[in-house]
Amino acid sequence: MSEIPDGISPDARETWPHPELIQSWLGDADIDFELRPGEEVAVHDDPEAQAAARRFRDVLGCFASGITVITTMSGDEPVGMTCQSFSSVSLDPPLIAFVPARSSRAWPLIQRAGRFCVNILSADQEHVSAQMATKGTDKFAGLDWTPARATGSPVIAGTLAHLDCTIHAVYEGGDHFVVIGRVEHLETQADDAAVTEPLLYFRGRYRTTDS
Repeated sequence: MSEIPDGISPDARETWPHPELIQSWLGDADIDFELRPGEEVAVHDDPEAQAAARRFRDVLGCFASGITVITTMSGDEPVGMTCQSFSSVSLDPPLIAFVPARSSRAWPLIQRAGRFCVNILSADQEHVSAQMATKGTDKFAGLDWTPARATGSPVIAGTLAHLDCTIHAVYEGGDHFVVIGRVEHLETQADDAAVTEPLLYFRGRYRTTDS
């Protein structure tokens, strides 16, 4: 229902514009802008701001990276999110980092749990990345997983490797958070002969190293 000011006359009340239309006249509305797979950030509707956001995304898209799924348990329910922004940080102590958006719905649950597992996706798991990046669905529907050894976070079947972590530190980084995790346990796929190519992301598309 429209937000109509008090005291307005009945005839004007019937034709009072919808709040979305009013906002379009005023400008400066927030627009979701996908920076990474499944990761949207708010960009104002100013054309210069949108152009700058697109240029930022396109330039950073020239850096090819792997795709991971960050998982945890929230009560008895598995939680997951697709994450392209993952990196090693330190060998001693063993630290890694990932960077969730402030708008992420999974991150608050991961932070509250204090633990998580990084699942490194293989080339045939594009559907896993897409499923974990979709809002309003059962993200684990049809996926096989087992509890990680140290934290119990979901280890998704078929991944190249996983790192079982506890949260070491969290820093604010603009419209994202920089999360440092301490690695408690890590494994590659058990059968090295069966290891496939990695799932990569480059210039807005899924890729792999297999030519």
